[in-house]
Amino acid sequence: MASCPVTSSDSSSTTILPDSVDRALDAARGFIEPHLAAVFDLDAETPARLAEAMRYAVLAPGKRLRPALAIWAAQACGSPQLDRSRHWTAAIPAAVSVELIHAYSLVHDDLPAMDDDDLRRGRPTCHRAFDEATAILCGDALQALAFETLASEMPAGTAARACGVLARAAGCGALVGGQVDDLAAERGWLATQPSTPEAQVAWMDRINRRKTGALFLASLELGGLAVGADASQLEALARFGRAFGLAFQIADDLLDAEGTEASMGKRVGKDAGRGKLTYPTVAGVAAARTRARALAVEATAAVQPLGEPAAELAALAHWIVARDH
Repeated sequence: MASCPVTSSDSSSTTILPDSVDRALDAARGFIEPHLAAVFDLDAETPARLAEAMRYAVLAPGKRLRPALAIWAAQACGSPQLDRSRHWTAAIPAAVSVELIHAYSLVHDDLPAMDDDDLRRGRPTCHRAFDEATAILCGDALQALAFETLASEMPAGTAARACGVLARAAGCGALVGGQVDDLAAERGWLATQPSTPEAQVAWMDRINRRKTGALFLASLELGGLAVGADASQLEALARFGRAFGLAFQIADDLLDAEGTEASMGKRVGKDAGRGKLTYPTVAGVAAARTRARALAVEATAAVQPLGEPAAELAALAHWIVARDH
């Protein structure tokens, strides 16, 4: 499990080697995919249609960024006396649970009552492949399965804290609350709409720290907890996660504005078409890209104290703002 090389020791001028980041992500995917599949050894009482929808939603091809963050956080914070494979193994329940929550959120976000999407990861969305009722119940079941995974697979001394971390990230003050506020701005539910560019950017930051960033933060914290990370290590991961989450969302908005359906595996341009606030539409493409790169530098600096074991995290922060899919 070789570290991901970065060409400069100065985080302000870091140049990533994209092939090495791709290889690192491939290794993380290869490690976690069998464990994601194994979690669907479901109770015999689970209806076959529901089980099929759950597998469809989770096992579709994806980058597996959140599981990668979990195992790389464990690697960054684990004992240097242990092989990194031990750190990855310790983080399996964290990696699986965050991907289950992520998949549930996508299934529900795609519903006609929400973002009304018909394509996800290059395939019909869950409610298109099955039906709306099955998609809603699929999301409900995936959320429950995520907490069951943490509660049953993590050590007893860690499981309760881990469930609390994931519950907060997925709950009303974070992922769900961020989605509500995202819809509020789009559908005119706000008593006062943010009217200036500065206010609009602040509003988007507030949404995206919760809707997108909270689950990235949880992935990192859960990975750290899995190997007994101390307070300073967890704080370094949190600083990384806050910058990384916003950088990711800005990059995603840029791809929605400039990418293609073939490369993204989903519809593009839909946000601007609905008049939704995005970083490129408010700040402009150039300014949005500049801020994303600055956040990547900030994220890299945050994990420098963790040293070479955090190399994958540092490289990923820069890769995420340069990606084309």
